[in-house]
Amino acid sequence: MFKAIIESEKLKETIEAVSSIVDEAKINLAPDGMSVKAVDPANVAMITLNLKSAAFEEFTATEGELGVDLNRLNDILGMAEKAETVEIELDEESHKLVIGMSGLTYKISLLDPASIRKEPKVPQLELPARIVLSGNDLKRAVKAAEKVSDHMGMGIDGEIFYLEAEGDSDRMRLDMTRDQLISLEPGDARSLFSLDYLSDMVKSAGKANEVTIELGKDFPTMIKFQIAGGNGEVNYLLAPRIESD
Repeated sequence: MFKAIIESEKLKETIEAVSSIVDEAKINLAPDGMSVKAVDPANVAMITLNLKSAAFEEFTATEGELGVDLNRLNDILGMAEKAETVEIELDEESHKLVIGMSGLTYKISLLDPASIRKEPKVPQLELPARIVLSGNDLKRAVKAAEKVSDHMGMGIDGEIFYLEAEGDSDRMRLDMTRDQLISLEPGDARSLFSLDYLSDMVKSAGKANEVTIELGKDFPTMIKFQIAGGNGEVNYLLAPRIESD
């Protein structure tokens, strides 16, 4: 059983965060909310997302899972106005998701959860550096790096968090001191990441007031932020690129 009512913007930001990594996902339902764990086809990026029942105006669910075509759902949610609510209900007989908004009713077919890639095992990482900055600052740095390269380094130099990109002829570097950040726990950290993935991630993370980045040396990075007014959390894990000499 699943029936819920939620503000359209909260649902949109939830689906956008997951669709930045995968096109299809298995949404796990529970009485206290929903969750997603997914990894991209290239095994480079992973997402874990939790959305509490408190994010919804109404939420009733039993334990279960929904296989969802995220692009299809995103397309339909594009019809919802910002201030309106969206009603969602599982039609168990037809195995369709019924979505209602402003007099419109859609019935979209669900995917067989067994046909969706198995949920990943999330590694527990102890990374030495932790940076908290505004989502807008991170988004700006990623956009700046895209002007010169397809990859970006992030690291710590003393009390400075830096983001840098280098192309065949051009270079970009942004230094952020402790007072320009929300918080900084410095450590030995410097890793290189694909901008293709970072660009997709900052579509969601760039809207957050605070984004936490955990970094190591040539290690994956963890990028965390809240959604749905603090009633949801997104954790991205992104593998580093190997630097060539």
